[in-house]
Order: sequence, then structure tokens, then C-alpha cells
Amino acid sequence: MALNRSRAAARRRRWTAVLGVTALAVAGGGALAAPAGATTTSQAVEFQTRCVPPPIAQIPPIEGTTTAQITVDKPSPKVGETVTVTYTITKPAASNPVDLALPADIMTPTGKVVLGGAQSGTVTVTGPKKNPPVPGKGSFPAFSMTGTFTATEAGSISLSPGDYNIHTSYLMELDTPCTVLNPPAPVSETVVASPVTSPNLRALQLDNASGDPGVRVTVTGSKFTPLTEVTVVGRAGAAETADKMTVTTDSEGGFAARLKVNDPATTGIVAYEGTAWDPEKGAGPAAYKVVVPAPPNSQTITAAVNAGELSMTQAGDAVQLSSVDFGAGGAAKGALQTVTVKDFRGGPAGWSLTGKVTDFTGPGGAIGAGNLSWTPACTAKAGSPSACAAGSAGPVGSGGATLASTPNGTLTGGEFTVDAQLSLDVPAFTAPGSYAGVLTLTLS
Repeated sequence: MALNRSRAAARRRRWTAVLGVTALAVAGGGALAAPAGATTTSQAVEFQTRCVPPPIAQIPPIEGTTTAQITVDKPSPKVGETVTVTYTITKPAASNPVDLALPADIMTPTGKVVLGGAQSGTVTVTGPKKNPPVPGKGSFPAFSMTGTFTATEAGSISLSPGDYNIHTSYLMELDTPCTVLNPPAPVSETVVASPVTSPNLRALQLDNASGDPGVRVTVTGSKFTPLTEVTVVGRAGAAETADKMTVTTDSEGGFAARLKVNDPATTGIVAYEGTAWDPEKGAGPAAYKVVVPAPPNSQTITAAVNAGELSMTQAGDAVQLSSVDFGAGGAAKGALQTVTVKDFRGGPAGWSLTGKVTDFTGPGGAIGAGNLSWTPACTAKAGSPSACAAGSAGPVGSGGATLASTPNGTLTGGEFTVDAQLSLDVPAFTAPGSYAGVLTLTLS
């Protein structure tokens, strides 16, 4: 008899545990907070939810208010780019209904984010099998799910919370689906996708790189818009000279112009469509020099200055950011390894140094690339012709951002030191461990 009572008690304990786990599945639980600093348009929204526990739990459906928020790593993607979406349930519709404390790491959430506006469809999101213990009758913690979609249409794309499901693995495998009662739920985030612009393939060639004042140089253009008027003009640094003419391209977008160049200050020749220079609709500058003849009874003495290269070196290839605490999260800070740029080319062209970063991957999944921000700084060595401009402080992201640059000018060049303070915004309940991303710098 005592043995039978013991078995009955064990069964009651087992079913009590199942009921507790099912309640957790209804409410949700987890460890990852939504990525911070990824966008400025995201907002928390509330919507009515109906969660249906597994029949074995013998708990009726629960209807209540769910609070959720959606964030993205790219608020302004280009068509064709991939956007990472994080769907965070910040306040589930129910709490633990039993006195039994629920163990950690027993649930895996999945869900859908609903797209609207310029692009329709759904984004499948999943979360890690990670949740803290939940005390009896206690509130359930937030949980996050992530996924990706590709922007296929230009325009404003809205993102709304959709249905979600909690799969629990404790004593047995159970699923608890939760549906939005009055779909769609309110819009929590909006991204604006821009169209992809065609690359500028326009090109110029000169039959000579120099000539006496008044000599005509043959300027050959290709890949311009067919049957379009093009301005061909000399340049003195960034300024146009009076040496100018217009031609009309042929049916394949080509032309050949005989431009008379008089201005001795000329350093190059450009060609462009429209009424003013536009780098998206032009080509050049192609280098050109006006050679002023020596006066009678004189001797011309020359010396050559050889052009060098545009190059970049860095002080190291690894950066260790400061640590953050689980449950608190916040900014992991550090400094970019110093980059030295040497521009010994001469001529009118400046340069641009950009960077882009991958997601930071680790044992708990990933911290989005958009969570890494920098504050750039750039210093020109004394005597450098060019002035160095630091890029704007803000997110780096997978799409990239400018670290530093110098402008075009009559004469450019010099040596420059580029630094940046780094800050990775780590969500509060990111799983402990080491997370690593790769920052790639490009000099052009």
C-alpha cells in the first residue's frame, strides 16, 4: 500500500512539472534581449494573443496581452541586401501558474515577423535554447528570436510581430503555439529600402598626356548614355577652366572630341552628362599638362619627381574589447589598431578609408554587426598637402561606414594617422563566452 502511494505521488509530481513547463511555454522565457542601438524607429507594441497548451497539460487556452518589439540591423538597406530581424517578447501573456520552480534552458522559441508595405511576406525567426530558472508563480523573462530576409522592393517595409511557438524539452517534448488574435499586430519597426543604382562605367582616354598651349587633344569617351549631349572640359584641380566644348554621343554611348587646351594651370580633363559635374554621370579626370615653351636663348632644366602609391598599414590585427556582465550587458569598449595611410601619388585625387564588420558569433548565437559603433579620428602629418577628415561617429554594420577621407584638390597627398574608439552594444542576457567579428578596412 505504501508503495502504491509512493508511485501515485511520483506521478503527481511528474504531471505538476509538466503543467509548469507548459505554462512556461505559454508565457515564453529566455535570455537574449533585443540588440540595442540598431535603429531609431523601433517601438514596443501590444497585441492580443491566444496560446494553446498541449492537451496533455489539461490547461485551457490563455488569452492575454503580449508586449513585443522588433529591431533590425539595417534600417536603410539597398534592394538585394540581407536584413537581420530580432523579434523580442518583452512581456508574455501569462506567468508561471504553479508553485513549482521551473529549470533553466528547457525551451526553444520560434515565430514569424510579418512584412507589409512595399514588400509582403513573413520572416521565420528562431531563438536559442536558453532561459533562466523561473520561480513558482513568478513572472516569465523575455526571450528573443532572430532571422533574416532580403529586401526585394524599394520603399517603406513595415515589420509586425506574428505568431510564435514555444517548444519545451522537460520530461517530454511539447509545443505551445501562440497566435495573434486580430492580425496583423501593430507595426513595431519600419525599414526603407533604396533601389540599387547602376555602376558608372563611363570612361575617358586622351591621345596625349601633354601639349603646348592651344594644341588640341583628342578625348575619347565610352559607356556614356547613347545619343546624349556631353560636356568635355579642362580642369585646374577641382575647378573647371574656360577650355570647354560639347559633343553628342553615338548610338553606343561613345564620342571623340578635339578639345583645344589653353590654360597652363590645367591638370586634367573630364566629361559629363547634364549641366554640371556629377560623378555618377561623368568620367575623369584624365591627367593632362600644358607645356609652356621656353623663351628664346634659354635652357630648360628639368628634374623628375616620381609618383608613389596609396598604401595602408595597421599596428596590429586583433582588438580585445572590455568585458560585460551577463544580465547587465552594455558597451564592450576598446580601440581600433592604429592605421597609417600614405598617399604619395600626387595629382588631384583624394582617398577614402571605409570599414564593414561581420556579426559577432559565439556560444549563444550572434550579436548583430549593427551593434558595433565607432568614433573615428584622423590626423595629418605636418607638411601633408591634404587635410584628413574623420568619418561620422555611429554604427559600422555589415553595410559599412567611412572611417576617414581626404578631398580631391589641385595637389593632394601626405601621411595620415587614423584611429577610432570602438563600442559593441552587448544585449543583457547574451550567453557567456567569447564573441568574435571581423572588421575589414578598404582604402580607395
